[in-house]
Amino acid sequence: MAEQAVSVLNLQIPIKYFSLVCLVVQNSALVLLMKLSRTNVTIPYLATSAVVMGEILKLLCCVVLTLIGGDGVSGLLQKTFGQPVELLKMGFISLLYVIQNNLLFVAVSNLDAATFQVSYQLKILTTAVMSVLLLSKSLSKTQWVSLVILMLGVAFVQISPDAPDKAVDGNKLLGLFVVVLSCLSSAFAGVYFEKLLKNSTSTIWIRNIQLGLWGAGFGIATAYVNDGLAIREGGFFQGYNNLVALVIAVQAAGGLLVAVVVKYADNILKGFATSISIISSSVLSMFLFSFRPGVLWLVGASLVMSSTYLYSKPTPGGPVLPTAASNNVRMSSGVVSEARERPD
Repeated sequence: MAEQAVSVLNLQIPIKYFSLVCLVVQNSALVLLMKLSRTNVTIPYLATSAVVMGEILKLLCCVVLTLIGGDGVSGLLQKTFGQPVELLKMGFISLLYVIQNNLLFVAVSNLDAATFQVSYQLKILTTAVMSVLLLSKSLSKTQWVSLVILMLGVAFVQISPDAPDKAVDGNKLLGLFVVVLSCLSSAFAGVYFEKLLKNSTSTIWIRNIQLGLWGAGFGIATAYVNDGLAIREGGFFQGYNNLVALVIAVQAAGGLLVAVVVKYADNILKGFATSISIISSSVLSMFLFSFRPGVLWLVGASLVMSSTYLYSKPTPGGPVLPTAASNNVRMSSGVVSEARERPD
């Protein structure tokens, strides 16, 4: 089957690569906007509040897209709640992400910053392993090597030589163990979500509605558990301004993009896109925030780019990447319509 594509300036670009480029741009913009939104503010906004609003905005966008796509309100409700088992599966994925985020707090409390940043890049390899186990994905030796190089490159980039390497009073072994659990949780949730998207007749918008309902619920609970006192004193929307609203919008767009990337590409390529966005946002920070890269950053950036080339390099005798043909996906007014027949 020919690979689906989007039409951009009369060019047919495979939707897989188009969505990956969009994700790089979105991630890079989000990092910079979040930094700007935290700079020189009188009253900082609550991150937990922003997460909840991002989930709600993403949820509303998916509802609108589903309705525009031809499903009425009754059809939307039927597809969202008519299959309780599928809805519970999305709740399980959302719960795994909540567990992962809480594990990260435990890890940070027991590890110094450098150790945490390096060890957490293990998620790149755990995602690949889960893809092989759950999706029967086949990776060449070169691709496995490229993933290890990517892991090292991101670790080098993330280590800041300017940050004091403070000794942390905690159990280092516990911290490393929790990091491994977090990486496994993140990898399993991401790959299982990919499996559900690719093996389901439900649209990515319906799947995002299901995931968003659980995510918003868990997010509200987390906000009041972690920031209940601050919310009671300053309100849920304290510190909000136009820039914060833009951060939330870009964050919500990222959630939608991730679903598209996972549907038409995979979690491994998503990891490469995220890694490249770290490099691009750092480059932009040189001009916006006087960031000066050190030797480790330069080495790490080189490793990330090299690993990207290695991973995408065709293997001798391996399959050739398909090209876009007549089965295209046209994007109009934010709606994705597939120019092929889909099973109901």
